[in-house]
Amino acid sequence: MAQRVSAADGGNKKTSRVRVAVRLRPYMSKQDEKDEGPCVRGLDSQNLEIINWRNAMETVKYHFDVFHGEQTTQQEVFLSSVKPILPHILNGQNASVFAYGPTGAGKTHTMLGNPQQPGVIPRAVREVFNLVKAKEEGEGWDYSIGMSYLEIYNEKVLDLLSPSSQDLPIREDKDKNILIPGLTHTTISSFSDFDKHFVPASLNRTTASTKLNQRSSRSHAILLIKVVRTQRAISHRQQTGKLYLVDLAGSEDNRRTGNQGIRLKESGAINLSLFTLSKVVDSLNSGTAIRVPYRDSKLTRLLQDSLGGSAHSVMITNIAPEYIYYFDTFSALNFAAKSKLIVNKPFTRETVAVPVVPVKRAREDHGAGGSGVEPHKKKKEDKKPEQDSSAPSAHFHSLSEQSVMDRLIALEKLMMSCQDKDRLGMLKDVAQSRKEIQELKEKQREFESKALLLSQLAGEKSKQEPLFKNSAAPLQRKQLNATKPNKQQAVVQPLQVSQLQPLEQLAIVKQSVCVKKKLSDQVEPPDGKENIMENCWESQLDTSVLEQSRQKILQVLNTGSLKELKGLQQIGDKKAKLILGWRELHGHFTKLEDLLKVEGMTGKRFSSFMKANILSAMGK
Repeated sequence: MAQRVSAADGGNKKTSRVRVAVRLRPYMSKQDEKDEGPCVRGLDSQNLEIINWRNAMETVKYHFDVFHGEQTTQQEVFLSSVKPILPHILNGQNASVFAYGPTGAGKTHTMLGNPQQPGVIPRAVREVFNLVKAKEEGEGWDYSIGMSYLEIYNEKVLDLLSPSSQDLPIREDKDKNILIPGLTHTTISSFSDFDKHFVPASLNRTTASTKLNQRSSRSHAILLIKVVRTQRAISHRQQTGKLYLVDLAGSEDNRRTGNQGIRLKESGAINLSLFTLSKVVDSLNSGTAIRVPYRDSKLTRLLQDSLGGSAHSVMITNIAPEYIYYFDTFSALNFAAKSKLIVNKPFTRETVAVPVVPVKRAREDHGAGGSGVEPHKKKKEDKKPEQDSSAPSAHFHSLSEQSVMDRLIALEKLMMSCQDKDRLGMLKDVAQSRKEIQELKEKQREFESKALLLSQLAGEKSKQEPLFKNSAAPLQRKQLNATKPNKQQAVVQPLQVSQLQPLEQLAIVKQSVCVKKKLSDQVEPPDGKENIMENCWESQLDTSVLEQSRQKILQVLNTGSLKELKGLQQIGDKKAKLILGWRELHGHFTKLEDLLKVEGMTGKRFSSFMKANILSAMGK
């Protein structure tokens, strides 16, 4: 199988602007101390205005794709803003919906809702299942739907479906797709199946009470719905579409929320990630930025595909009408106005089977052409792939690895792009190389047979002649060799090997190395631990000194700062931060072997770490 990325809509490169909808929360007079009425109001279905803080007699007007007033229902928000982008997921494209706005403006209500008024997330998932059901009845595709759910809390990526998991890394593959290794992905077959997993996971999300919100989200929550459809007919095309449903934590003014301690730290992490999000939008709109700062925050890293990427994106900006929210609302409207200028480039992600058998036949034909075989034989073999295409072939499995396929396709393109003269020269070079390889193989077999014969002869002589019983015999033999250099006197195997030609010596040495390697593989314990010979250095140390060194290392792991941890051997900045994170979540290391629980610390690395640090501690 090979990954192929094709442009959407019949191969034409299309662009999709980020759609921005603004939703105004109902006015709550209790929250407005002065009760001066709302500071913002809607004009029509796309326009609204807010009082100019510089001059209360003026207003600032904004135009968006959709404006949802105070009386807008959850159903209307979903139908006008979210439902139009969902069919793209079934065509192998990505889509993204995220709620933005200050804390207390109603983002979580918009995304989650309640049993009486479901929000965007439950309605969107139900609609995906309805679309799949309608597609399955009329098309020759099989569909599979899966879900993942995570939160970003204090710049840590946590799996909400498996709440006991640690901070997860964010990776990017060669096709620029964002991946999270270790994130739980659960296959779901119906909406009730989704609800069974989603409701408990939502309770795992970090929330707390502030002065502005009784149940304030302290993290960014991201739900991923993945739809994979596979064509039933050959060539079994496979398309993958992803839907990101994001409930962002709200920006906070700590003077009004009264945050202290942990709440203050959470607020700082939330505001920093939202500030980075604003920088990303500014960089995308400038058009001249050399680098878009996606990597400056975990949030923007995960939203990379939604802003300036390949997703059909919708941003629902939630605002509050009270005067105490004035500057938060004003900032949110300005951010929304900038976001609607961002242009994404959606495309279809498709996986197809590469015609492996024709590629291999083409290689054989080119090689034969270089040897002088007539090219008309190729026409006789053209019908073979039709007979074998329904069943997996032997070399399909041997050549199915992605790197091998890339090299074969590149070679075929190179040969097809060459001129006739260049191609003929290339084929001659290939034929000459094959001939030289065959000659080398024959020489190798000849050397191996000679080495085997000599080793047998040496074994017979060693049985006839006694071995040295003391150290005087080797000295005596050395003196004889010095006075009378006679090759006939050599009875020890190394001296017999010296009688061979240099290439023959190389073959015997190579064989002996292979034998030693096989023996070492047999000695290695089956559980993958370090070899006994590598660990023998501990037995040579004094027990008390060894234990004292281990205690010193354990003390640094439990109480050391980032700088002190980096002072340990083989511990860099990244590993030191991982150790601090593990210590913050699980407490002190009870023993040094607990270090194996830290991400990326394998048994081999741990053994090397212990050896380096114990020897270093003893040398101080």
